[in-house]
Amino acid sequence: MKKMIMAALFGGAILGSGFAGAVDYEIDTKGMHAFIEFKIRHLGYSWLLGRFNRFKGGFSYDGKHPQKNHVQVEIDVASLDSNHAERDKHLRSARFFDVKKYPKASFLSTSWEDLGEGRAILRGDLTLRGITRNIRIDVADVGNGPDPWGGYRRGFEGHTVLKLSDWNMKEAKVLGPAAEEIQVYLSIEGVRQ
Repeated sequence: MKKMIMAALFGGAILGSGFAGAVDYEIDTKGMHAFIEFKIRHLGYSWLLGRFNRFKGGFSYDGKHPQKNHVQVEIDVASLDSNHAERDKHLRSARFFDVKKYPKASFLSTSWEDLGEGRAILRGDLTLRGITRNIRIDVADVGNGPDPWGGYRRGFEGHTVLKLSDWNMKEAKVLGPAAEEIQVYLSIEGVRQ
């Protein structure tokens, strides 16, 4: 019996470490263990911070063959939250995100380049305001392991910089040249399916 338990634990450790091939994870937005946040310079004098409160997606992770890793996310753009109702209304307008015409944004990965030591470059197509562009996200492995509810989780964080004019948000120029770039931070925790 003891040998069977040890074998089961060892087998679970191998599966969890990514040696068994690609493993699918659902991003844990129900428990809000995932975040898409941004910051942008306001007039060049301070940082304006915000986030998207509603999104969903998943990823497939293969520790042995990282080139097979795959990520897909859909964002409810109207869930934009900068902690100021009037500003959020302005950002949701046609001058910026135009959520009436383009209520969803999406990201679909095209490649994963493993850099070693838990770092990677994730590339993919970001569709925003009806425009699709390939972007780069610098990724770091945060960790993985069992959770207290009998599941298994894996987490990553990512950073990227976007230019608002690439998505025809020319209104940002009114805020000054520093507002052209938006820094995006991703904290993604997935639950193994």
